[in-house]
Amino acid sequence: MKILTYQQAKTALKRNFGEESIPEAMLERIEKTFGEKLTPEQVVDRILQDVKARGDEALKEWTRKLDRVHVEHLLVSEQELQEATIEPALHEALLHSIERVKAFHQNQPTSGWINHTEQGALGQMVRPLSKVGVYVPGGSAPLISTLIMTAVIAKVAGVPEIMVVTPPDKFGKVNPAILVAAREIGVSKVFKVGGAQAIGALAYGTDTIPQVDKIAGPGNTFVVLAKRKVFGQVGIESLPGPTETLVIADESANARFVVADLLAQAEHIGAEPVLVTPSEKLLYAVQEIIEEQIAALPEPNQSWARESVKERMKIVIVEDLAQAFELNNIYAPEHLCLLIENPWDHLGLIESAGGVFVGEDSMEALGDYIAGPSHVMPTGGTARFSSPLNVRDFQKIISVVGVNRKTLQTTGPHAALIARAEGLEAHARAIEVRLQEE
Repeated sequence: MKILTYQQAKTALKRNFGEESIPEAMLERIEKTFGEKLTPEQVVDRILQDVKARGDEALKEWTRKLDRVHVEHLLVSEQELQEATIEPALHEALLHSIERVKAFHQNQPTSGWINHTEQGALGQMVRPLSKVGVYVPGGSAPLISTLIMTAVIAKVAGVPEIMVVTPPDKFGKVNPAILVAAREIGVSKVFKVGGAQAIGALAYGTDTIPQVDKIAGPGNTFVVLAKRKVFGQVGIESLPGPTETLVIADESANARFVVADLLAQAEHIGAEPVLVTPSEKLLYAVQEIIEEQIAALPEPNQSWARESVKERMKIVIVEDLAQAFELNNIYAPEHLCLLIENPWDHLGLIESAGGVFVGEDSMEALGDYIAGPSHVMPTGGTARFSSPLNVRDFQKIISVVGVNRKTLQTTGPHAALIARAEGLEAHARAIEVRLQEE
């Protein structure tokens, strides 16, 4: 970990929006798999072009090549979906999570409006997207919560068809907990395919997997690159990167809670936990106990957490909380945790964050599963201009214009004048031809 001053952190926490370096280990894996030196972008281009050209056969071949499993039928059958079972306690937990996420997002205003006045009518219609694809990672572990945090919101938005894609396990099956969650949410179909090939299938459509209007859900480097490349062919909700948490804590904070929150993110591969504090006493306490908490984790989580702490964790000493919140707004983190005295009094200082977790009992880990808001939040500093996944991500707005003759007579000449200033004569005449009519 690095210990930084306020001035050092102002530079260190600024985001580099240029090209990210590619880990050597990733390049080695690519060469071993493909038999030649390729960049991740070249790999994704090759996969997407093949899926576009050969559809289902390409999906099966890439799944066999990359996931090392043969999948005869890409679609999870209705029988598989209905017969999937998990232990009752987990089933109850999933239902609790689904209900809380649903209840939270039902509070978001989503209705359209049309104002009828003596000048005519202007307004907006709100319509759900017709088909949405949800990507559910399943590499080191099946991310059941990602399915809940995306598909439930699409349901609330009114999307009639939700397609789920997720990598199969070594037996060519989908984890039963994902199937149970999909069944309880009411998704339309689940497909046994992951990686860039799954994104290509949702973007272009195949004989088995229909083309969708928008794709949501996080994934690895290849999934994110694929989402970037198919944007425009379909909508993309975001391009999520490694998870990140910034904890602002003062002397009143429990050091064990602070460390626990930092490690909850550090166990994600590539995570960047940051602690900002005006308390040197807390700094020393965190340094003293962090290894103890890391050592208590099972493998491989212990190794992941230790690597994140060693390579990317930062602790920043500031003079006061005003400096802490200034650094937060520079960093624009995915998660901001406030372990400070009277945290509610400081919300006005926050300009950018994907989610704010207020007080020691509102740990970010709770937000990952069951608090209510989607855990799909902006990363990499994009919280400066974007929002967590929400109902509007699965809807579109249609403008409605219905002015009357009186309004046309008063506004039309102004519009024609602007059209001619832009050199668009036909635009001006389309207006004036109506003004000349008795």
